[in-house]
Amino acid sequence: MEVPQETAQKLQRLRIRLEQVNHAWTVHDYEAILRFFVDIVPKVLDAERCSIFLVKPGTDTIWLKFGTALKEREIKAPREGSFVGKVISTARSLIENNAMKVPGYHQTAAKKTGFMVRNLICAPIHSTLGKRCIGAMQVLNRKGRKVFTLQDSMLLEEVARHLSMAIENIMLNEEILQVSSRLNREFEELREEEDELTQFIAESPAMKSVLETARTVSKTPVNVLIHGESGTGKEHIARLIHRRSDRGDRPFVPVNCASIPENLMESEFFGYEKGAFTGAVSTRKGRFEEARGGTLFLDEIADMPLVMQPKFLRAIQEGEGSRLGNNRVIRYNMRIISATNKDLRKQVSKGHFRDDLFFRIFSVDIFIPPLRERNEDIIPLTMFFLNKVCKHFDKKVAGFSSDVLSLFEEYPWPGNVRQLHHEIERLVALTPERERVTLENCSADILNWRQTRRLSSFTALSSQSLHDRVRELETQCINEALRKTGGNKLRASKILGISRVGLDKKIGRYAILLPTSKNR
Repeated sequence: MEVPQETAQKLQRLRIRLEQVNHAWTVHDYEAILRFFVDIVPKVLDAERCSIFLVKPGTDTIWLKFGTALKEREIKAPREGSFVGKVISTARSLIENNAMKVPGYHQTAAKKTGFMVRNLICAPIHSTLGKRCIGAMQVLNRKGRKVFTLQDSMLLEEVARHLSMAIENIMLNEEILQVSSRLNREFEELREEEDELTQFIAESPAMKSVLETARTVSKTPVNVLIHGESGTGKEHIARLIHRRSDRGDRPFVPVNCASIPENLMESEFFGYEKGAFTGAVSTRKGRFEEARGGTLFLDEIADMPLVMQPKFLRAIQEGEGSRLGNNRVIRYNMRIISATNKDLRKQVSKGHFRDDLFFRIFSVDIFIPPLRERNEDIIPLTMFFLNKVCKHFDKKVAGFSSDVLSLFEEYPWPGNVRQLHHEIERLVALTPERERVTLENCSADILNWRQTRRLSSFTALSSQSLHDRVRELETQCINEALRKTGGNKLRASKILGISRVGLDKKIGRYAILLPTSKNR
């Protein structure tokens, strides 16, 4: 039984989102903050009680998370007929100063808890990572028979905004547990397979297309050529195709054609009998035999010597061959997946690769784009590798500073995913336990590139007019502030030291696009 693909992908996306939100604090730290506000807000607003309700992940169920004198999930509020449900559904705050005359769920709850609601204010809690409303904060019964005011509502909205990250963190933890609970023992047995697949973070359209093609061709016995720069993960894609094929339980035999000396190439692929040549002290199967029933993966096939190519062509064309020192014909039954970081068609035109072998080794080709061309995958890959490396090193690191993540998104990664993985191994090794990864521990290659880019930017600015320089610098600063705040213009204006109105004018003047839809 195969793990449901949507479930496994959702679990991985949730883990990535959790890494982005979590940073250095644990879920218990965030829960402590919420309990503190549940205790302190009634005192600030001179009210009797405060409650926080959350929407259960994946459902429409609204549960009490924290509340004055109440246990978690003691109250389940309906969408229809409750003040909390109305606020969550409309994503708008509500003031009700005559609740006893309004029919609804609060009266049913009063019979259950013995607490009568006279008046209340309720504010929505918005997700930090999108538009959706994930819960609501409610304050009950203003003391001294006073009423709640618009000013009280605005204060509660501000508190809800500040608590949204803590609440998002808790909900993501709960959602991960909910998704994980649906995965049965088959998931555990196939964990290694799925972990291999998750190295191909497919947030970018280009990588999604690669994975979709790989899944499609895995179902047919067609030969495949995978091409792309070094470090993009060609062998991982080859293994993915093999595992998902009907040959998945048979051998996967990888051979690096560039690493085999020309004089040993024939014995490597065809095998030999004892005494076939000096040094052949025992019989050895060739790679063709070892891959029987499975997949032969030919890495760096463009480097196969020309003298070997005719023999190789005949072996895969006829599906048979013989060991050195023996005339007995051995039948081959294998799928061939090849990989190269060179343009194989150019190698053919230059006479370095036979055209008949070129057309024989594959019917479908898959191009893996370099990491610099799939920017959407950089941060998810970074978080995935951080988790993987921390587990491997048995070390806890509190995440990345925003400067490091920004630099990772800008750096061209000439070594692709392999270089990114290596860089994160270095950073985890050099970062003290439970601290954040910072710029000073990045490798010299990345820091030198950053310095060179800064100098280039300065040189470009020096040739501009004063007006253009100001425009360029202000645009850069505004974009950076908006990126750090997730598009929250109020917080961005405070970072920049200008008013919200002033920021709006500059955004309009320079036609700056917000990184998210948040316009607060």
